[in-house]
Amino acid sequence: MGMQNILPFYSQNGSINGIQRGLNFGSAHATIMNHGSQSYQSVNQQLRQVFDSLQLLQLQLSEDRALSFIKSSIFYLCFGKDDFIELLQNASGTAKQNSTDQEFAHILADQMIHVIRNLYAMNVRRIICMGILPLGCTPRVLLNQYNSTAQPHDDDDDVARGCVEEINVHVLEYNRELREQISQLHVELPDAQLLFCDIYQGLSEIINNPQQYGFEDVKSACCGLGMYGAEVGCLSKDMACDKEASHVWWDLYNPTQAVNSLLADSAWSSNPLPICCPMNIQEFFTASV
Repeated sequence: MGMQNILPFYSQNGSINGIQRGLNFGSAHATIMNHGSQSYQSVNQQLRQVFDSLQLLQLQLSEDRALSFIKSSIFYLCFGKDDFIELLQNASGTAKQNSTDQEFAHILADQMIHVIRNLYAMNVRRIICMGILPLGCTPRVLLNQYNSTAQPHDDDDDVARGCVEEINVHVLEYNRELREQISQLHVELPDAQLLFCDIYQGLSEIINNPQQYGFEDVKSACCGLGMYGAEVGCLSKDMACDKEASHVWWDLYNPTQAVNSLLADSAWSSNPLPICCPMNIQEFFTASV
């Protein structure tokens, strides 16, 4: 895209030039829901920051120039993972919890659509929305599955496959619901350009066929200690393994740079994995407004 490093929202100090170069409203961990944690921002807090930034544009530029800039700008949304992690950390594992998890997935998807509508009301017209990766395949979830088994052993079906399907079902439901509602918005908001990128499918393909994409370890975190590198999280890069590029997972819940680069290439050009619809980001970037 030819863009320089994008400044965090808190670094632009009300500078119109900073806004015009692009802003990163997600420089801190953020969730869709407000969980009451001081460690996270909610998406509504970030929406407020977007609103304030666009107001500043309108004050310092002419109305026509500001409107043209806003409508041609691309907004990238990537939320939901930390909401599910928060839920997992408080899950009870009962049948009632499974039902609640499914309802939670729908609530999160509805909230993301609400975010898109709010951005549209601010005259934003170009939005890329990312799905959630397969959290059931992350090292911490595998460790929790191992520890929760009455007689833990590595040939547990989920552990052997490298993914806990019970968790992934709910993530899939969120992705499916979000994708379907975005498709409906194409009809409702015909002048909006909306893109959905399915990180889940891309990462699942890598996990299922690691050698095809140059990876060896699909279960253990490169940076961490203990079983699956997930008993102690990544406190320092000094804890990292020697062969990061051979690992799918960097730490408890996040992929390595090698995986992120492959997924970024896929989102940009559909090569090697077609994960975005109705087009890839390169086509989206060059599409007329």
